[in-house]
Amino acid sequence: MYVGKLLFYKRIKAFYQANSTTDVINFTGGNRCRYICYKSFMKIISAIFLLFFNLFAQGKGVIYIGSTPANRVVKSFLAIPFSDSIDFIRWNLEIDDHKYQLSCNYGIGKPNTNGFMDGGKKIELTGKYRKEKNHYSLQNNNKTLVIAILNEHVLHLAEENKNLLIGNGGWSYTLSSQGSKLPIDIKLKPTALQDSMVFQGRTPCREIANLGLTLSQNCYKIKWSLILYASKGKPTTYRTRGTIIPETGKWKIKDGMILLESGEHPVYFIMADENILLFTDTKNGICSREMKTLDIL
Repeated sequence: MYVGKLLFYKRIKAFYQANSTTDVINFTGGNRCRYICYKSFMKIISAIFLLFFNLFAQGKGVIYIGSTPANRVVKSFLAIPFSDSIDFIRWNLEIDDHKYQLSCNYGIGKPNTNGFMDGGKKIELTGKYRKEKNHYSLQNNNKTLVIAILNEHVLHLAEENKNLLIGNGGWSYTLSSQGSKLPIDIKLKPTALQDSMVFQGRTPCREIANLGLTLSQNCYKIKWSLILYASKGKPTTYRTRGTIIPETGKWKIKDGMILLESGEHPVYFIMADENILLFTDTKNGICSREMKTLDIL
């Protein structure tokens, strides 16, 4: 859209450069009057162009994407029958200053792909929402979906009482804006450490490759199972299982993040609450692609 406007602007400029040779215009009837000179005219055109550009730019909202399970809270809001079998739902949610637009694709997952059997089913919704502190409330007729705002780039679907929804071994309930590195200005709740906490989930291979893992070119997703052990409320050791090579080591809390001390390639997490871990890195950037969270079992 911007390129088209710029081309239109250039064509107007070229036209008036070719046809504006004087700042005096002869009107019919023999009347001769001084009119706006070319430079002044182009200033007006430029001002109008910038005004319309800013209006269009301000009208575009933030787009959040992600893939989630389909529990009763989600099915109810999307008006999906509870009896429907669904592996996951792919979300494309745009929120602007006045409304939301939601596009969902859901169904049974097609093996070894990120798609659905027979293309799945689709839902398109547009409606109003309310923002109350760190939560959005999306309206769909008489149904409401609560979404927690972890930061301006990361959202997490929640229950009516605002507790974060817990995902499964395949998908979480996190949505993130499109991008590569996102700041972790997340306000965390104090969490008491249990003697053992088991988290599981899946991550894309490409986004996790920088952790020093040896992955095949055909790798699609990595299965994670992470156990954090603690003693008297203090971190002690961890153990990983899943697609990656099982390992054990020590972990600690550093600068508000969970750090797995894994040789040359330490792994960092943010604990959104006692049930949700978010992958991050040493530069405080949350992984922004789908499947970036681990949920407690």
